[in-house]
Amino acid sequence: MWLAPEEVLVANALWVTERANPFFVLQRRRGHGKGGGLTGLLVGTLDVVLDSSARVAPYRILHQTQDSQVYWTVACGSSRKEITKHWEWLENNLLQTLSIFDTEEDITTFVKGKIHGIIAEENKNLQPQGDEDPGKFKEAELKMRKQFGMPEGEKLVNYYSCSYWKGRVPRQGWLYLTVNHLCFYSFLLGKEVSLVVQWVDVTRLEKNATLLFPESIRVDTRDQELFFSMFLNISETFKLMEQLANLAMRQLLDSEGFLEDKALPRPPRPHSNISALKRDLDARAKNECYCATFRLPGDERLDGHTGCTLWTPFNKLHIPGQMFISSNYICFASKEEDACHLIIPLREVTIVEKADSSSVLPSPLSISTKSKMTFLFANLKDRDFLVQRISDFLQKMPSKPPGNSRAGRKASIVDSAPESSPAPQEVSEQPASPTSPLGGLQGSHAQEAPTASQGLLKLFQRNTPMEDLGAKGAKEKMKEESWHIHFFEYGRGMCMYRTARTRELVLKGIPESLRGELWLLFSGAWNEMVTHPGYYAELVEKSTGKYSLATEEIERDLHRSMPEHPAFQNELGIAALRRVLTAYAFRNPTIGYCQAMNIVTSVLLLYGSEEEAFWLLVALCERMLPDYYNTRVVGALVDQGIFEELTRDFLPQLSEKMQDLGVIPSISLSWFLTLFLSVMPFESAAVIVDCFFYEGIKVILQVALAILDANMEQLLGCSDEGEAMTVLGRYLDNVVNKQSVSPPIPHLHALLTSGDDPPEEVDIFDLLKVSYEKFSSLRAEDIEQMRFKQRLKVIQSLEDTAKRSVVRAIPGDIGFSIEELEDLYMVFKAKQLASQYWGSSRPAAVRRDPSLPYLEQYRIDTNQFQELFASLTPWACGSHTSVLAGRMFRLLDENKDSLINFKEFVTGISRMYHGDLTEKLKVLYKLHLPPALSPEEAESALEATHYFTENSSSEEALQQEEQEGAGNDIQEKRREEKGTSPPDYRHYLRMWAKEKEVQKETIKDLPKMNQEQFIELCKTLYNMFSEDPMEQDLYHAIATVASLLLRIGEVGRRFSAWSGRGESRDSAPEEGEPPAPHPPQDVAQELQPPAAGDPQAKAGGDTHLGKAPQESQVVGEGGGGEGRGSPPQPLSDDETKDDMSMSSYSVVSTGSLQCEDLADDTVLVGGEAHSPVATTHSGGAVDTDWCISFEQILASILTESVLVNFFEKRVDIGLKIKDQRKVERQFSTSSDHEQSAVLG
Repeated sequence: MWLAPEEVLVANALWVTERANPFFVLQRRRGHGKGGGLTGLLVGTLDVVLDSSARVAPYRILHQTQDSQVYWTVACGSSRKEITKHWEWLENNLLQTLSIFDTEEDITTFVKGKIHGIIAEENKNLQPQGDEDPGKFKEAELKMRKQFGMPEGEKLVNYYSCSYWKGRVPRQGWLYLTVNHLCFYSFLLGKEVSLVVQWVDVTRLEKNATLLFPESIRVDTRDQELFFSMFLNISETFKLMEQLANLAMRQLLDSEGFLEDKALPRPPRPHSNISALKRDLDARAKNECYCATFRLPGDERLDGHTGCTLWTPFNKLHIPGQMFISSNYICFASKEEDACHLIIPLREVTIVEKADSSSVLPSPLSISTKSKMTFLFANLKDRDFLVQRISDFLQKMPSKPPGNSRAGRKASIVDSAPESSPAPQEVSEQPASPTSPLGGLQGSHAQEAPTASQGLLKLFQRNTPMEDLGAKGAKEKMKEESWHIHFFEYGRGMCMYRTARTRELVLKGIPESLRGELWLLFSGAWNEMVTHPGYYAELVEKSTGKYSLATEEIERDLHRSMPEHPAFQNELGIAALRRVLTAYAFRNPTIGYCQAMNIVTSVLLLYGSEEEAFWLLVALCERMLPDYYNTRVVGALVDQGIFEELTRDFLPQLSEKMQDLGVIPSISLSWFLTLFLSVMPFESAAVIVDCFFYEGIKVILQVALAILDANMEQLLGCSDEGEAMTVLGRYLDNVVNKQSVSPPIPHLHALLTSGDDPPEEVDIFDLLKVSYEKFSSLRAEDIEQMRFKQRLKVIQSLEDTAKRSVVRAIPGDIGFSIEELEDLYMVFKAKQLASQYWGSSRPAAVRRDPSLPYLEQYRIDTNQFQELFASLTPWACGSHTSVLAGRMFRLLDENKDSLINFKEFVTGISRMYHGDLTEKLKVLYKLHLPPALSPEEAESALEATHYFTENSSSEEALQQEEQEGAGNDIQEKRREEKGTSPPDYRHYLRMWAKEKEVQKETIKDLPKMNQEQFIELCKTLYNMFSEDPMEQDLYHAIATVASLLLRIGEVGRRFSAWSGRGESRDSAPEEGEPPAPHPPQDVAQELQPPAAGDPQAKAGGDTHLGKAPQESQVVGEGGGGEGRGSPPQPLSDDETKDDMSMSSYSVVSTGSLQCEDLADDTVLVGGEAHSPVATTHSGGAVDTDWCISFEQILASILTESVLVNFFEKRVDIGLKIKDQRKVERQFSTSSDHEQSAVLG
């Protein structure tokens, strides 16, 4: 490739000059090519350690002038051929021109200008890639591609110098992190190490420090453990590795490929040596952290952040922290975790102004909102730029307020404030606050859809005045009073200052009248509800009356959702729950509906309107409990793993006992998925939900640990899982909320587990207090770190389960061992995954749908199949292999959706490896008949097929029905794939039921082959033998067999012509009436060629090979073929015998045929030599009367032992799988070989 000219001071150090002229020198790196000796080893080592480009480009061209000592690089090449091409171009185009210049400076300037021009011309043709990567980085990416054989689509993210520990010896080299792979290369004194690991194969990724490996990164796959150390910046490297592994796990989980996010901010002056992808990933990580910290919608994009101070009026302090600005929000987080958090939606902002600077308040910025609150930020570094960014975002905000029931909201807040509130005016001016259920919101949307407009608790509760509830009522009133004082001091609604005081109030329990409002605020659901007015009503309208698997499951679970609560003992509550769950399943078909969602949603409906409950459910499923409610409850399994790890750390003496009993998997799923709502009395669990919406999953883990801690002694004494579950169940049933003003609701679980001596009651607030005192060291960042680690484990174990399930679904008679099937599955899966990140432009490259049955999740298209076929087939056919692969794909693709699953794939491969001679030949035979043989490959095959099928109306009708059935199946499948609801599994059950009814196919069932198809078969066999050691013998044998078969077909054609003439003399029989029998009619039946749409049945033969050689000597009596107009007739046993003897012959003697039956030009095998090519009709069309049967081909091949040996030869698929996995980079291969070895 051409290089931008750079100075080289010492031209001959480590390089050997191979060619030279007055202006240019072509050089080769010392040690490259043959020989090299010690110098070569040293140079190679130096190149790797110093990251020299000479390792991948060992040739270069320098520009020089006679008197100058300075050289300029103009080109480099990885091969002699490439560099020679550049050299010849320079000699042909520049030498004469350069000789006319006067000065050397002019020559050098001209050469540099010319090279720059060539490079610019080359780059002009390339598609612009958005952000350009720096030159040094492009060079590293090129090195990575050449070193590891990666395709163009594989993007390098970053590369680092480090050591790989091979045994106890560190190998210094370079670690390349690409989007889909981790690669390492080292070359030290002739010892070479080349590693490639796919991120999707990583099962463990840890940063650890041991005596043996000081501060190292450990990468585990299913096959090996790898250790890397001696990084310049180990934290940065590990963080990037985590991100890339996370992306790969996300790809396995929900088939999301890596897409560069164009909406993320770009740094104004990018770092000189960082790729655009690395910047993208850094921005993405910051953005995810920002959205999680402030509970913002997932599509929010962080624009930037800066250090500043915030004036807090409640304690008269300037609190240092960070200000974050995104497209719709300004947020603030203090340096101290609990000091202050603030979220200001830009939709609420009215004024942004620069206040006057002073020594106390340098560079202040004032932001005012519609709710009459003013926020004062100071110590801003680039205030002018900040104000400009905020005003830009404000201009993009919609001019109309998004909410269309603002008055209703405002009124509701006034209603919810009790008369004794110290500042009713302050409260009434908070339009940014969510609706309280007591307000009875009756917005326009509430009337369009029949939705519950307030919390169901309000509708189904005794309206007992607070005064009548005694101490409980007084306590509740005090809570409300405390919150209203808090609202007065810290603000109400989205713009509230969130401090340690807010957390204290949450831990004391949110009063029931404010619960819905505060859940909406703390979860961030309020933001989405306000910015999507009418969205829920539209969803309800769209989803009403729609049927899917999700709606069926919802209906089944509706009456199991808190059946003990009066709100769900009547149609109003049930209908509201149905609408919310169905609307969510319609919004997010990848989740659809999962058990436990009904219990959580029913509680949300008690405290908020339907729309509020819907948005709370969105926040829960999509942000706060990620991946919890998908088909495989991955998120809950991940947090279960974290819980096990925390039990080991905090309760080591109990951990081992719990592992032995196997209790944790049983308890944690029910605790986490329902947030304790299904295992604890409702009034108590609601307090945990209060804390959960404020603190996140941390609270659930803390409470779970506190429960185990409280029951430690009893659990240690348990002998089995059942006993341990009873202990925990009885404890949880007696966790009470003594402050609840709601009438107690009987807990069904408690009724089942109550014993003679009920354990003492535990107050929920005491349990929370203990959980915070003992386990408060848990931090959100640590939990995220642990989630990553557990996600690797969980997803990889799920992938292993999927692999085992798919392998079990393969029939036992397939011929491959379990290990071979598992290896084949990994290769098959790798090919499908590779298409997602390298072949996304392919129209057929489909995304994997994890909600499908395991067998249908990974499917490949025809291009991917061709690549796999070429590397795995025992029948290598050179350039013809891709044609054969295309035919095999069409043969296996029975439902015609242009995709095949693993079972179909293995079936095809197995026939080539494990069939007997007859089976293998049968596959080859079928590959040269429709549908495997496409019309383009044999244009005249259609014409021939049409000729033979126009008479068989009954067959046509049958085929039409089958085609319509197949069409319906495809349409149904497409509807499922494109629809918004999860697929209907009954379709797959029907398909599998059909598969089980295997009809044993005999060689009699195979259609006849016409001349064009037979020629294609001969061509395939010829290509197949071209790389065999017995090549000449095989060619001779196949020439003999082909010649013989062509003559047999020719004989058949003559009889066909004779029988056609005979029939034209007789009157054609009516349909349904058998024609008058005549001698050749039996054979005519046998030799009928294939119909175009004949469904190709599965392989499975019943030929007795022992009889075939004897039968091959039987002389046939009568010829084959069938005239126009005669419908196919069923054969009697006698006729079948005759046909078998006719179709299996390989020698035809003159005496065996009646003379009057032969036309003058009949070709006889025993006669004179004749061209083996069959006579064609006038106009060059293929002879449509000519046909041959499978038995005739089989019998002819059996006469040649060399052909029999070829097809009966065993081939080990293990070696081919190993080679293919190297190509796919499916697992790491480390090679230790001398310098002369060629890199894989």
